[in-house]
Amino acid sequence: NPSPPAMASNVTNKTDPRSLNSRVFIGNLNTLVVKKSDVEAIFAKYGKIVGCSVHKGFAFVQYVNERNARAAVAGEDGRMIAGQVL
Repeated sequence: NPSPPAMASNVTNKTDPRSLNSRVFIGNLNTLVVKKSDVEAIFAKYGKIVGCSVHKGFAFVQYVNERNARAAVAGEDGRMIAGQVL
């Protein structure tokens, strides 16, 4: 079943400085409960997400620009999701 076109790619490991500055690390994430689509839904309000990767206990979100990333960090730091504080 094809995923909807709105889904961001899984690529969040580009190393060019622009990509690094517009990437957000999300630590202490309950990945048993929280899925990639949930992460995207939570963080999409800060800007267009071009990449999202979810790993055991953490995730990365890649935005178009650094302004989006900074807004996301400011807005979500300390937020409780699925019983764990980000």
